[in-house]
Amino acid sequence: MLSPNDIVRSGLCIGCGSCVGGADLGCHAMHFDGYGQLKPHGSAAWMRNRTASFARTCPFSPAAANEDELAARRFPHAARHDALIGRFESAYVGHVAEKDFRASGSSGGLVSWVACALLRAGMVDAVAHVAPRSGSSGNGAFFRYTVSRSEADVRAGAKSRYHPVELSGVIAEMRARPGRYAVVGIPCFIKALHLLRAEDPIVAERLAFTLGLFCGHMKSARMVESFAWQMGVDIHDVGAVEYRRKDPNRPANWYTAEVTLKDGTTRAKDWWHLVDGDWGAGFFQNSACDFCDDVVAETADISFGDAWIEPFSSDGNGTNVVVVRSPAVHDLITAAIADGRLDLKPVGSEFVARTQAAGLRHRREGLAFRLTWPRFGVRPRKRVAPGALHLPFRRKLIYVMRHGMSVWSHRVFWLARRTRSPKLYIVWARTVLAVYQGLAYSRGRVGTLVERLNLRGGES
Repeated sequence: MLSPNDIVRSGLCIGCGSCVGGADLGCHAMHFDGYGQLKPHGSAAWMRNRTASFARTCPFSPAAANEDELAARRFPHAARHDALIGRFESAYVGHVAEKDFRASGSSGGLVSWVACALLRAGMVDAVAHVAPRSGSSGNGAFFRYTVSRSEADVRAGAKSRYHPVELSGVIAEMRARPGRYAVVGIPCFIKALHLLRAEDPIVAERLAFTLGLFCGHMKSARMVESFAWQMGVDIHDVGAVEYRRKDPNRPANWYTAEVTLKDGTTRAKDWWHLVDGDWGAGFFQNSACDFCDDVVAETADISFGDAWIEPFSSDGNGTNVVVVRSPAVHDLITAAIADGRLDLKPVGSEFVARTQAAGLRHRREGLAFRLTWPRFGVRPRKRVAPGALHLPFRRKLIYVMRHGMSVWSHRVFWLARRTRSPKLYIVWARTVLAVYQGLAYSRGRVGTLVERLNLRGGES
């Protein structure tokens, strides 16, 4: 048996909110901690109460069913099965051809299109998805889960949100208001919902479809605050955030972040000019993400990612890679392809894996290495066995450094924020990034030294 406090203290809380949503008690809630990450808060008795039910429903609990077990229950007759992608009926690459879904989304427009298609077909009554919220707290809570019951409201929440959010409000609405719900979420959130539905008959009855988003890792709310600092503005002056401003004239993987100030003016900066804009380096990563082995939302009815290989990554209009697992959603997709509403081409699991190669490498071989490290508290039970004998020394250094950057970015930013000294964090981040990129990509003076030492195991 486990308690919420056990998971939080062990660094395994992703902040999904399923424990609060499942508690059915109004005195518990999700709040931002000092590092800008969502964590459960409640009475000491509740936080420390070890129960078998919590152990079965927390997505990072070693007692919970894993993704293979959940997928086998949900998709027992799946046409295909791949060790990296999971069970699925079909996979595609392409974009939405109907209306302006593609133009209004961060990628190919498929997430919003499928959500709207489920509503249009009467397969669901509501869609839970992440949308901008009006105003923000000092912690930078610019986004939240909302439940939409019209296509217009769903489409208003389009685009990527690299920001902490939580599901407790969605779970509460599902319980309070009858109907069929679709929920859009990252892999661990979708897993949490499936674990909860096994314990809660109301959630089981009303959760009709899950739409998964491929995920590298969860960021804290401090990332957007750092971006604001580097654009020369205070987070309290920011009214809205755009993580991926779309430009058809630039490659899709050339991210541009934009903030809109409360006076209506905007500031923008390309991610590669931001000291923490290298996603894979792990700045502001939630510690639980180091113990996740699901990149492609293997338990979702359908999941979506960006096609990060050529020629698709150079297409500024955006291109999705899609994995379909539910037969009902498969029928919806194939009918839309036949009607010309979707421009999708079938692909195999190897293609999907290539589009997410770096993430899968970090979540499989990297996870196997991290599982060999000594740790206190709850020990994760993963589908990957601990081991690192085959890893080159340089690759091990890369994984160790990513972990260190993740941990220390929270701490250094906290100190810089506390002392009102943005330069403290920015100088630190610029320095460690230069070392990391030299080690990982052979860039700069560190890279020259690494190449002279002939260390194998860098990334292309």
